[in-house]
Amino acid sequence: MMAKKHNNVYLFFLWLSAVLYVAAGINHFLATKVYLSIVPPWMPVGTFLIYLSGVAEIILGILLLFKRTRKWAGIFIALMLVVYLPLHIYMLQLAPFMLGKLMVTKLIAWIRLPIQAVLIFWAAVYIKNP
Repeated sequence: MMAKKHNNVYLFFLWLSAVLYVAAGINHFLATKVYLSIVPPWMPVGTFLIYLSGVAEIILGILLLFKRTRKWAGIFIALMLVVYLPLHIYMLQLAPFMLGKLMVTKLIAWIRLPIQAVLIFWAAVYIKNP
């Protein structure tokens, strides 16, 4: 009984994770200007990177759903989230600022960093337990 309950929780979070990555990836195309506002000026070709990361999030979200590709999807999601860390640090430097319709305060920017750590841990679950 406990194993079935554990499996249901795992599947729920697996699907939630996949849907969130696909939705986030799609949002890179719908709100490109918003994402562009948090790309540090030292990063070249910001728009290209936003599109590239959007495509990556969509593909990786889908790959999470297949047992054969889940481990690799988890690895690349974790790496992608680590690569995103400079953007979140840059957001700390910019705060307070408007991100679309959201006011990003220093507090929100600081809270976002541990969320990134949770997302990396979440991806690691799929690496260890595909």
